[in-house]
Amino acid sequence: MTEHFDLTPQRLRHVLGHFASGLTVITAATDNGPVGFTCQSFSSLSLDPALVTFSPARSSSTWPRLRDAGRFTVNILPAEHQHLAARFARSGTDKYAGVNHSASPLGNPVLDQALAWVDCELHEEYDGGDHTIVVGAVRALGARDGAEPLLFFKGGYFEGVEPRANRQEKVA
Repeated sequence: MTEHFDLTPQRLRHVLGHFASGLTVITAATDNGPVGFTCQSFSSLSLDPALVTFSPARSSSTWPRLRDAGRFTVNILPAEHQHLAARFARSGTDKYAGVNHSASPLGNPVLDQALAWVDCELHEEYDGGDHTIVVGAVRALGARDGAEPLLFFKGGYFEGVEPRANRQEKVA
């Protein structure tokens, strides 16, 4: 492996893109209707207390509206919904047109075909350079079986093989 000390944003994006991540749509109900955006930087933070984290870009025009709502839902996308990741990544469009959803316990949009969802109240925000680090206190959650996750890897959607443990279980 070659070491490089090139820390340009382009090089960082290339190298860090080797870490596969799931894709989510963060949603909230506001006085002006539902809002949401696609977010790749989501993870579990703590089990006790139950906390999750994600990091919207400082340039996001949607995050301030979600912040003002004080609550949000993380919709974890299944593999068959690449189109939702693309739709909620765009600005200036009606992201919810034709997208079926229902209200979470906190009143936020839960996308009907989400692989899983996590309903949160805003717990804390921190400076993260060109992003904001958001911590959400989990208040409710749910998941469905029978779907594979939508993964992002090396700048694109990843449709790889099942993890080794799952393949072995099916063979045995």
